[in-house]
Amino acid sequence: MTDTQPPVQAAGCVLWRRSPFDGEPEICLVHRPKYDDWSHPKGKLKRGEDALTGALREVEEETGYRAAPGARLSTTKYYANGRPKEVRYWTAEATTGAFTPNDEVDRILWLSPTAAKNRLTQPRDRTLVDEFLVRLLERT
Repeated sequence: MTDTQPPVQAAGCVLWRRSPFDGEPEICLVHRPKYDDWSHPKGKLKRGEDALTGALREVEEETGYRAAPGARLSTTKYYANGRPKEVRYWTAEATTGAFTPNDEVDRILWLSPTAAKNRLTQPRDRTLVDEFLVRLLERT
């Protein structure tokens, strides 16, 4: 585990929508059976791929939803399988689509921000929910 390796580059989104019931924001979390965890949709960038393009591609691949990108959020940095990893995040509002379970993601949940923070497996993902709420308030 040395810092001489270049970090794995990845990107993702805090995917959200307005609740069909009360109009409040709901955040989409994905369940990955390989890791048995709940996280925001994200994934490794393809060679030469722009980070935002990759983030939106990963959202669609993992959730089935197309999304309109919003504000830039933090970049998380951590080690995965002994290698440094950097994941750049954006907010993204779901526009069209529907979830179909696949090998990578077997379930999604649309949750209130508080419920999403409680369900997320990694603490680093919880801070992104707080950032999302700040960005959402800035829009209004």
